[in-house]
Amino acid sequence: MTFELRTRLLAEVAGTALLVGIGTGAIVATTGVGSGRFAILAFAWFVAVTIPVFAFASVSGSEINPVVTLALVLDGRRPRREAFLYGAAQLAGAFLGSALVGLASGSFAHLGATTPADGNVLRTFLLEFAFTFALIVTVLALVRVGPGRARWRLTWPGAVVAVSTFLIGPWTGSSLNPARTLGPAVLSAAYSDLWVYLVATPLAAVVAAMAVRTGERLRGR
Repeated sequence: MTFELRTRLLAEVAGTALLVGIGTGAIVATTGVGSGRFAILAFAWFVAVTIPVFAFASVSGSEINPVVTLALVLDGRRPRREAFLYGAAQLAGAFLGSALVGLASGSFAHLGATTPADGNVLRTFLLEFAFTFALIVTVLALVRVGPGRARWRLTWPGAVVAVSTFLIGPWTGSSLNPARTLGPAVLSAAYSDLWVYLVATPLAAVVAAMAVRTGERLRGR
């Protein structure tokens, strides 16, 4: 493994740890806040995504999400041989971020794990699929147009996650990211309906990547 690849993987670990630490830390901190909670969480998740994206985009791409890496592989922008390493780094970062939340809160009983509200798995699947699809299309648009002046377009993924948190957070927890779901779930032993997040999000990434490539081919005719 080259020094350059190790640097990129460490950036993915750090970026995903920041993502999970800030985002799920906000979930733990706002437990019991009331009706305005998801507006606060939407802002927190915007920050949780945007900080590592700005910090590490020039190093590793700051993918910080296994399904983003999957979509970039399918889009031909991430070598297949790096996909497993990136995913492993992202999972390591998610566990690190979640562990830090547990240490800071003094309890590993509740770490902001994602669970379907009222046990409604079908609703959770559809909503997670839809907003993961939106996130992946946004990321693929971003890599095509570039970060823009003052890198303002790097706020796009965080904005999608913020909207998702506000709209579907009460129903699904708004994961859109298997690493973000697995870290808190494993460390807090919250395995209820875990599979739905691990199926809906990568499936959405595959469909989104295929849809973008198909759209480009059709426009190129």
